[in-house]
Amino acid sequence: MESIADVQLIKNENFTMKVYIDLFNKRIRVDDLYGDVLQGAEKAEEMAKELQAEKLILKGRSEQFPLLMKCGYMCEAMIDGYFLGSDMYFFCKYYTTERRTSVQWLKEDSISDNVMKLEQYLKPVKPPQEYILKKLTIEDAEPLAALYEEVFQIYPTPLNDPKYIIETMKEGTIYYGFLINGKVVSAASAEVNDFYKNAEVTDCATLPQHRKHGLMKILLEKLENELKSNGVYCAYSIARALSFGMNAALHQLGYCYRGRLTNNCYIFDKLEDMNVWVKDLSLNR
Repeated sequence: MESIADVQLIKNENFTMKVYIDLFNKRIRVDDLYGDVLQGAEKAEEMAKELQAEKLILKGRSEQFPLLMKCGYMCEAMIDGYFLGSDMYFFCKYYTTERRTSVQWLKEDSISDNVMKLEQYLKPVKPPQEYILKKLTIEDAEPLAALYEEVFQIYPTPLNDPKYIIETMKEGTIYYGFLINGKVVSAASAEVNDFYKNAEVTDCATLPQHRKHGLMKILLEKLENELKSNGVYCAYSIARALSFGMNAALHQLGYCYRGRLTNNCYIFDKLEDMNVWVKDLSLNR
């Protein structure tokens, strides 16, 4: 779920880092911090304050863990095998009390507890014949955008714009969907990072009247199979913590819970906490 952001590569003689400035979600995210971690983190914090960001996220490696903790960061979640097999940790800092505080946390804990009680590795049920499964292409951009427009009032990316969807397809994002009479009623995508060989399974949406057939589990399995065929074995998803259905689908497909990102992004009408789920696609389950 890569939101629209201004991407900057910042480097000096001591460090290099890629920074995503995400004004829509009032946050900054740092990827690929190399060299002097302390100097890089200090620069990122200066930028966050200058831009009046409410949250700073830094994707750190295990060897950076002690230094970032020393700098006052909190580790909220992790993704196993993100960096070509090495683990990645979401280190966060907050700049307002409101952004740090989640009023839904205990409710989300209850949802997670109930999700974990479900049996894993259930085979998806075959949906009725009228549901046509296909890998979506540029020709499907308009009905796909119509699905996202109907499901999401507010979303971190402009998925209701066919031009944006076409752009992501050209950049390597994979989409699968179910259609009825040419209308996309359920869809999901995988944003592939070719350099680090990981993929985010994201943009999962099903129209309410079609949610009883387990369509999403089938779409996720299709995406996983294609990722594996392309040598991508680290799959992860960041799901709304308040969504029992989406978290249940990930758990039942063998994804492992790896933490919760507080007030991470705007979805629907408010900031939402997001659960992180990870799956090692190299394991036969």
